[in-house]
Amino acid sequence: METAYQILVEGGSAEIVEKKSRFLAATAPAGSEEEALQFIEKIKKQHWSARHNCYAYVIGDRQQLQRFSDDGEPAQTAGKPMLDVLLAEEIHNAVVVVTRYFGGILLGTGGLVRAYSKAAAEGLHASKVAAKRPGILWKLQTDYNGIGRITYLFGQRGIPLLESEYTDTVTVTAAVPKEAARELTEALTEATSGKIRILEEKEMFFALIDGAVHVF
Repeated sequence: METAYQILVEGGSAEIVEKKSRFLAATAPAGSEEEALQFIEKIKKQHWSARHNCYAYVIGDRQQLQRFSDDGEPAQTAGKPMLDVLLAEEIHNAVVVVTRYFGGILLGTGGLVRAYSKAAAEGLHASKVAAKRPGILWKLQTDYNGIGRITYLFGQRGIPLLESEYTDTVTVTAAVPKEAARELTEALTEATSGKIRILEEKEMFFALIDGAVHVF
C-alpha cells in the first residue's frame, strides 16, 4: 500500500452507562489475528462475570481481515456496529472489546447498536492513533556550510532528522515521506549548490509518535 493509513499504537479504555447497563470498552494494537484473539481472551478472563464480551478487529494495510462477535447479544447489534466504528475511523491493526454488565433494563436493538457504537468510539478516542506513512530512509552527506540549509528545509516541511554525525563532513539520516522525495531532492541540491550526497537506504513505513519517528 502506497498511501498513509491510521494505526492504533497504544490501547485505551472508556466506560459509558445506558439505562443502568455498563459498557466497558478496551482497545489494543493488533498486528495479527493471533494478537487480537489473545487480547480478547485477556478481557474475557478479566470480566468473566459479565454477560457479554463483544468484539471487533481489523488487520492489514487494506483492512483485509475483519472479524466481529455479538457474544450472545441479538445479531448485528454489537460486534458489527463496533466494526463499523473501526472502519469509519479508518483504523488499521486494532481490536476493540466492549464488555456489558446488564443493568436490568432492556435497551432494544436500536439502543444496543447505539450503546456499543458509542462505547467503541469512546474507547478509540482514549487510545493513541498515528498515521503510518510510506517513506524512504535517507542518509545525507554535506559540508558544515550545508547543514544549516538542510535543517531549515526539513524543518520547513515538518520532517524531523533522525541522527546527525559530525566528522570532516556532516552526515544526517531522515525518514522522508515518499511523496515529498523528488521535490525535496531538488530543493536540497539547489540550497547547497550541489554540495550534497543523498543516499536512499531503503523504502519503509514510518510514523510520528509523541514527537519521535518510529520506522517499521
